Amino acid sequence: MTPSDTSRPGERTDGAVPGDRPPPSVRGAGPTVTPSDTSRPGERTDGAVPGDRPPPSGPRQTPTPLGRLVATVERLRREVREAHAAADGRALVELAKGILMGRLDCTPAAAARQLDELCREAGLSPLELAADIVNQAARDQVSEIAAEFVERTATAQPAPRAATVGVRLRTAESGALAAADTQAVAESLLANALTPLGAVAVAVWAAAPDGSLALAGHAGFPAEEASRWRHVPPGVATVPRLALRERAAVTLSDPEREGLPSVGHLQWPRGGRMAVPAGTGGRVHGVLEVIWPHPLAPLPPPVHRQVEALAELCAHTLDTAPPPAAAPEGLLPDVSELVDLAEGLHDPTVILTPVLDPGGRLADFRIRHVNSRFADPVGRARADVNGALLLEAYPTAAGDSGLFDIVERVHATGEPFRAERVSLTSLVDQIPLTSVADISVSRHGAAVLLIWRIEDETARLANLLQHAQRLGRIGGFEENLATGGITWNSELYALHGLPGTAPPVPLRDLPAHAHPDDAAALGRFLRAVLRYRRPASVNLRLRRSDGILRHIRVVAEPVLDSAQRLHGVRGACQDISAQHWTEVALAATRDQLALTEAESAERNRLALQLQHAIMPPEHHVEAPGLRVAVRYRPAETESLVGGDWYDTLVLPSGLIMLSVGDVAGHGIEAATGMVVLRNALRGLAVTGAGPGQLMSWLNTVTHHLTKQVTATAVCGLYDPRTRVMRWARAGHLPPVLVRKDGAEALPLIEGLLLGALPDVTYAEQEVALEPGDTLLMFTDGLVERRDASVQDSLAHLLDTVTSGADDLDGRLDGLLTESWSDTDDDTCVIGVRVD
Repeated sequence: MTPSDTSRPGERTDGAVPGDRPPPSVRGAGPTVTPSDTSRPGERTDGAVPGDRPPPSGPRQTPTPLGRLVATVERLRREVREAHAAADGRALVELAKGILMGRLDCTPAAAARQLDELCREAGLSPLELAADIVNQAARDQVSEIAAEFVERTATAQPAPRAATVGVRLRTAESGALAAADTQAVAESLLANALTPLGAVAVAVWAAAPDGSLALAGHAGFPAEEASRWRHVPPGVATVPRLALRERAAVTLSDPEREGLPSVGHLQWPRGGRMAVPAGTGGRVHGVLEVIWPHPLAPLPPPVHRQVEALAELCAHTLDTAPPPAAAPEGLLPDVSELVDLAEGLHDPTVILTPVLDPGGRLADFRIRHVNSRFADPVGRARADVNGALLLEAYPTAAGDSGLFDIVERVHATGEPFRAERVSLTSLVDQIPLTSVADISVSRHGAAVLLIWRIEDETARLANLLQHAQRLGRIGGFEENLATGGITWNSELYALHGLPGTAPPVPLRDLPAHAHPDDAAALGRFLRAVLRYRRPASVNLRLRRSDGILRHIRVVAEPVLDSAQRLHGVRGACQDISAQHWTEVALAATRDQLALTEAESAERNRLALQLQHAIMPPEHHVEAPGLRVAVRYRPAETESLVGGDWYDTLVLPSGLIMLSVGDVAGHGIEAATGMVVLRNALRGLAVTGAGPGQLMSWLNTVTHHLTKQVTATAVCGLYDPRTRVMRWARAGHLPPVLVRKDGAEALPLIEGLLLGALPDVTYAEQEVALEPGDTLLMFTDGLVERRDASVQDSLAHLLDTVTSGADDLDGRLDGLLTESWSDTDDDTCVIGVRVD
């Protein structure tokens, strides 16, 4: 039996080398970084630590960064607690691993994973299970569980015997290790291990630090298909790219549905795929992609583990340098050349090397060297930091999106990371201290170089002030009156239109460069500053040498010495030309708006005067046996001059014409159309024609003699001798008849609105009135409501009329008061009372 771990009892398992100093006690937490979106989905943050049981070899999980810190603290406690039991227990565990290697014909890494799997299934600790494996009864149980594991691994074919599977896996491993290049590895894996799983093709991709992928080996693809996919540029979304970004196994049952192309998608468009990162020692060198010919059903965990084991074999051919895990026990990678590089830098620099757990996974980073520029955020000496583990020395580096995640990603992918203005947080005596820095992380062989540059607050504020002056077009100056020295910044030279080598203009000579009309204001400004020693400001027009006139604002204050004598002047000049011309434009706009408002008010006033002159708010007509009262209520908004009208006229024949109408729209056009139609109806009524004929003639007038006007109207001719009224309507609401027993609307007769068609015939209807009857004719402004139908509005009007006053004037006033209209439209009401 050959144990997989050659460490001796009592040795440290945290990656420390013999002679390493124990890590110092942590009195504060070191820098953690909060960059904008530096983490990637699927990054491994499992927090594995030396001495832990290897996690199950299945789809990798992604614990929170806090798990790393918890694991580190727990490991430190466990190391003290298990120091004495490790010597006896390790020998027994390694003996059990050797037994599994002999029975399953597997590698030491596979034996460690198998032991962990058996621990979970049996519900035993590694030490307890190791004791059982040594016994003959436990050996039989292990053989039974291993056979079941092999049987679950098979997919499309009947489960082979354990011996057959062992030979098959051993053959694949032997062929891969004996292969001269990655192409031979791919062919051996497909022939010996993947074809029994139902796979038809395999591709091995090599990952470059720039993010590109190269097809390093393939099997099962046509030659022309492999040639097309020799190189995949950075940023192209493929199935291997997804696995590389997440650094975890990715399984897609139907890649075509996911929209992720890859090699072989033309041959197997619906084929399932599995892509697994291939890496060693925490570094990802490439991706192993396996293709099935049909949509892939969910794969059992044993298949995942087998493909991940094959990916580890591919990683050895993708990286020509020996991985850190292959280094002899007790030896660490040589970083002497990197130390020389770090000492030549002027920024704080830390050299980190990976620390792996017994399963070959990344657990932490060891601080191998800090350069002479390094200053610990918590005040420790360089000697106390050198040699410590990163998470022991700086626990807050494991915070969300923290420094540890960035270092791990760079170490795994080789892609450098740079960020500006990153927040570094340190805990000093439990007090968080935050500083801003530019950080750079890069991989050099097996080591990672971390550089940060703390931003100087004074330089940052000066840079911020320069940008503020540039954006605000502000130039600063300072003048020493004793020596005559003048200091200008670059913005002030640009404001004056002078080159940077030109002599500055003294403050006393400023009137010579200003517009003559500003001389008086500029003189008051200079007297206030130079004579009365008070801060002052002035707006003036600066005449530049290139002929451009700029509007500027000058603000200055005197500088006094200890004896309160004037020593100098300092101040600023701001270009306010854009503001000045904006104010001029706004003033012109305000004047134009005021003129427009005055003209509009005058138009509305004239329209209202016209409307009120034709239709006074109240009107009475006395006729034999008949009393007519009229109410007119203009719109509540004076700017909405409407087109409602009413008319009562005693004709030469003795008949009485009653009419109301409403021209569509508002404004002077509606008022003008109302006057035309009202006067036309008056003139046409003298002919003695009936109401239907009058509506037909009025429609002709509306259609031909007005400019695109439409209107509604109702017209009635009342005969006092017979008490009969003939009436017709043109799209208007019918009149309402009020009697002692109630109120009702007259039957609706046909009649199209005025102006819609050139020739329209209107129907007539007669209604006999009795003494005491009241007939109401009105426009829609009395009943129209936005949230109710016309029928509901008429029903409300009939209820109001029935319960209202009995006299005519009181009834009309009550209708206007109780109206539930909400359109703010004009309202006309004609009330006819038969005596």
